[in-house]
Amino acid sequence: MASLILLALTVTCMFSLYPSIALDPKISLPRSENEDLELHSSGMSVTNNTHLQNYIVHVDLPYGKADSLPFQELESLYYSFLPSTIAYAQRRTRMVHCYRHVLSGFAARLTPEEVESMAKKDGFVSAAPEKVYFLHTSRSPTFLGLQQNTGLWGDSNQGRGMIIGVLDTGIALNHPSFSDNGVPPPPARWRGRCDLPSTTCNNKLIGARTFFAGDTPEDTNGHGSHVAGIAAGNFVSGANVFGQATGTASGIAPLAHLAIYKVCSGPCPGATILAGMDAAIGDGVDLISMSLGTPSTPFYNSELAIGTFSAIQRGIFVSCSAGNRGPTSASLSNEYPWALTVGASTIDRNIRATAVLGNRVELNGESLSQPNNFPSTLLPLVYLGRTGNQQAAWCFANAFNNVNVRGMVVLCDDGGNIGRVAKGQNVRNAGGAAMILVNEEINGDSIPADPHVLPATHVSFRDGTTIKTYINTTPLPQATILFRGTIIGVSGAPEVTSFSSRGPNQASPGILKPDIIGPGRNILAAWPFPVDGTTTRATFNIISGTSMACPHLSGTAALLKTMHPSWSPAAIKSAIMTTSTLFNRDGNPITNQNKQEANYYELGAGHVIPSSANDPGLVYDIQPDDYIRYLCGLGYTNQQVTIIARRPISCSPGFAIPEAQLNYPSFTIRLTSFPQSYKRTVTNVGDAISSYTVTVTIQPQVNVVVTPNRLDFTRVNQQLTYTVTFSRAVTTPAIFQGYLTWASSRHAVRSQMSVTLT
Repeated sequence: MASLILLALTVTCMFSLYPSIALDPKISLPRSENEDLELHSSGMSVTNNTHLQNYIVHVDLPYGKADSLPFQELESLYYSFLPSTIAYAQRRTRMVHCYRHVLSGFAARLTPEEVESMAKKDGFVSAAPEKVYFLHTSRSPTFLGLQQNTGLWGDSNQGRGMIIGVLDTGIALNHPSFSDNGVPPPPARWRGRCDLPSTTCNNKLIGARTFFAGDTPEDTNGHGSHVAGIAAGNFVSGANVFGQATGTASGIAPLAHLAIYKVCSGPCPGATILAGMDAAIGDGVDLISMSLGTPSTPFYNSELAIGTFSAIQRGIFVSCSAGNRGPTSASLSNEYPWALTVGASTIDRNIRATAVLGNRVELNGESLSQPNNFPSTLLPLVYLGRTGNQQAAWCFANAFNNVNVRGMVVLCDDGGNIGRVAKGQNVRNAGGAAMILVNEEINGDSIPADPHVLPATHVSFRDGTTIKTYINTTPLPQATILFRGTIIGVSGAPEVTSFSSRGPNQASPGILKPDIIGPGRNILAAWPFPVDGTTTRATFNIISGTSMACPHLSGTAALLKTMHPSWSPAAIKSAIMTTSTLFNRDGNPITNQNKQEANYYELGAGHVIPSSANDPGLVYDIQPDDYIRYLCGLGYTNQQVTIIARRPISCSPGFAIPEAQLNYPSFTIRLTSFPQSYKRTVTNVGDAISSYTVTVTIQPQVNVVVTPNRLDFTRVNQQLTYTVTFSRAVTTPAIFQGYLTWASSRHAVRSQMSVTLT
C-alpha cells in the first residue's frame, strides 16, 4: 500500500508565526539591551499580489521508499510534484529541503494558487501551513547528585560513547566547554559531518551543520552554545560570570559527543527544524535535545511531533522544553507522549543582593552584578509609582522627566514590556544611585539574576509589598543594598519557576504533562562571547528558561542510555519519571513561585534524580505502534494518523485505544458517573526474583482499586500487567491528585494520578 509523503513548503525569510527564545521571556540578553527576539510575520510578495507561503503537503508514496531511494532519484521524485506553472529555471530556487528520515517529502516555496494546482496531481493528499517555532530560553550537576568518578557519573563514564544531537542556534567556536580532553573518538555508527574549520571540530564536537543558505554553524546568539554546554559540556575550571557562581562548569554528560544542527537564526522555521532532525537521524545520533516549541497544536499539524515520532521509531530518545508561558495554565508546548517534556525548577544557589531598609529590615534578592564598592550607608529611597502612574512605577524613561532621583535608591516594578536591565539603565541615566526591582505578582518569589548596569537587587513580589508599605508609612524612607555574592545551599530548592509552562495538556488531555522538572533558573553554561568585558576564551553566561531545563534531562538520558543500551526511549523516560521526587532539599513538598505546594500540572512526575533513574526496578515500556493506536483514540482521521505514522493506518474501533490506556508512567483521568478501568504493563529491570506490592495515595473523594495488588517476578525483563479502576465517591466536580506506588524491598516505582470529576 502507499503511505504519505509530507511536503513542507517554506518561505525562507518571512514567517507566519512568532519565533522566540526559550529563555525567561523578559530577560535582556547582554548583546543587545532589551532586544525583541520575537519577529513579526509577513508574506513574501511575488507577482500579481500573490504570496509565497509555508505549507506542509502530503502525497502518496510506497512505504519506506524515501529511506531507500538514492538521493538524486528522491529529489527528482519530489520535484515532480511542483506545479507545471513554475518555470524550470525557478524550481531549484523554490526547493529548500528534501527529507528522507523524518518524513517522506520536501520543503519548497509556493503560493496558495500553486498549492491548489498541485492538489490536482495524482498522489496529492492535503496541504497545511508550516509553523515557526520558539526557542525556549555551574552548579546544577552537583545539585542533581552527580559527583566525579562516583555513582551514576562513575558507572556511566559520564556519557562516554553517546551522541547528543542539539537542534538550536549553533555552537561557540573553540570554547573550552567543547574541548575533547578525555573524550574518545566517535563510535563507528557516526555518519555525520562538520561544516566548521578543521581545528574546531574534535572528538567532543563531532558534527556541526547549518540549514540556512550562506550561513555557518557558528552561534552568534548564545542560546545554542548554552544548551549544548548544559547537556554535554566538558569540564572547565574557574567558570564564572562577573566573578559569581565560580566553580568547575560541566554538562550532565561531560564525555558524550555533540552533534550540532543550526535550525534557528532568529526564527526557527518548521521545515528547517525537520531538515535538522532528518540529518540527525541519518547521522546516527542517540538522543535529540530541542529547547524550542510552539503553542499547543494537533500532532498531525506539528512538525516537531511528526519528526520526533520518526526519531523514537529508530530508538532515538527525544527531550523537549515545556515552554515559558507559565504560570498560566494549559500553556504547554511539546505535549506529545513520545518525547520527554521538561519544566523548569530552581537550584540551591543565589547570587544574593540584600535590600536593607531604614528600619533595618533585610530582604534578600538577586543580581548577577555584584559591585564591591557600593556603600553600606543608607540612601534616600523613592518610588515614583506612589501616585498611581503605572509608567512611573515601571520606570519608563519619561517617568524621570522633571524628577530628581540623583543619589537615590529607586524602587521599580517589573513589567510594562520593558526589560529589567533597561529599567536600571533608565534609573542610571536619571542619576539614580541604585535600583530595587520588584517582581510582578504573577511571578511571586521566582527571581532571576540579571547583569544590571548599576547597583541593583531584584526582590520577590511579597518583599516588594513590604518595601512599599515601609515607603508609604515613613516620612523619609531610606535603603541600601548589600552585595553578598554567591550563596550555596539555599533552602526551598528545587521550586517550580514561575515561567515554566503548566498543564493540563490541551492537545491530549489524557496525558499528564509536563513529564518532569529539572534545573532551569539562573543556570551557568557556555556562551560564545563575553558578557562582562573580559577577553578570556572561557566565556559563560547565566540565563533562565525551560530551554535550560531540557538539556539537563537530555544529558541525564545519555547517562542512562550508556548504562542501559537496550532500553527504549519510553523505558528511559519511565525510569526518569517514576524515580523522581516530590520533595525539596529540606524534605518538604516542592512548591511553586508562591510557596504553595506544586500540583502535577506544574511539576509533572516530580523533580529528576539521575542516580535513582539508573535503577528504577520496573519500567513502563511503549512500542511505537502503541502510539499509533493511541493517536486513533484521539479521534484523528485515518489520514491524520497516517501523516504521523508514515504508513497507511485504518483507525477501526477495535484498533483505537483511549489515552488512559497508553502504557504511560502516569494517569490522567476524566471521571464521569461510571467507573473506568485501565491496564498497565510493567517490565522488571531490577532483581530477577522480586515482589512488589501496591499502595494508593489520593483523597477519599476518589476510589482507586488496583488488581492484583502484588506482582511477583522470577526473571529480568519479565512483564506483568495490572488493572486500575477509578470511581467517584462524591458528585461534586473537582480535581484530585495522588499517586500509586509499587514497592519492593529495594525499589519504589511511583506513578502520578490526576483525576478530574466532571
